[in-house]
Amino acid sequence: EVHPKPRVVIVSVGDELLEPGKPARSGQVFDANSHALASGVADAGAVPYRVGAAPDSYGELRELIEDQLVRADLVITTGGLSQGEGDTVSDVIGPLGSVRFDDVAMSPGRRFGVGTLGEVGAAESLTPVLCLPGDPVAVQVAYEAFVRPALLHMAGHAALYRPTVHARAATEWTSEVGVREFVPARVIGSPGEGYRWEPVGRPHALTGLARANALAVVPEGTARLPAGAEVPCLLLEA
Repeated sequence: EVHPKPRVVIVSVGDELLEPGKPARSGQVFDANSHALASGVADAGAVPYRVGAAPDSYGELRELIEDQLVRADLVITTGGLSQGEGDTVSDVIGPLGSVRFDDVAMSPGRRFGVGTLGEVGAAESLTPVLCLPGDPVAVQVAYEAFVRPALLHMAGHAALYRPTVHARAATEWTSEVGVREFVPARVIGSPGEGYRWEPVGRPHALTGLARANALAVVPEGTARLPAGAEVPCLLLEA
């Protein structure tokens, strides 16, 4: 069975966001998320439409998303999920369909939104939407955990997840109890000799993620992972 390539609209939300290459003023940050997601979407075999940075304005953001639905098989937003003034994604997205916003027990990343846009009951006109946090490392982890598997499913693939190996921790690791932590890591070893992993970079730093070839998955109930303890690792380069 032939499946068309999913068309994915990517919207980064925030008045502080700036297109890379432009001079930044105080308080501005470059929009790394939409570029990274567009690359990941293409790598998964889908077609990315990077809208770029959208303002924290209710009216402008709603108009932008409504305009993009005509060409979207999936909409992804990043940022604008904090429950504070100026974070408008839930206010805008909620009335456009059936979307649930909730805290997910994972790190990095915590608050997400998932659902469909369009008239409830008209299944043929509904568009799935994923609302991701604004932290760049959290976005990349969410891509591996949620976005990539969803795209592969939409394209008709049976294997949705990265290969996983069980590897022993090279050093002790402390984690927040009650949260599943995805740690950027380097995994070395072989099936015959076994695998070992060690963390790379500082938490929530893109530089560490760029050097990682895996995500070590520390279980929710772990406060202290001793050296030598074994956890599953998602192989990013497989």
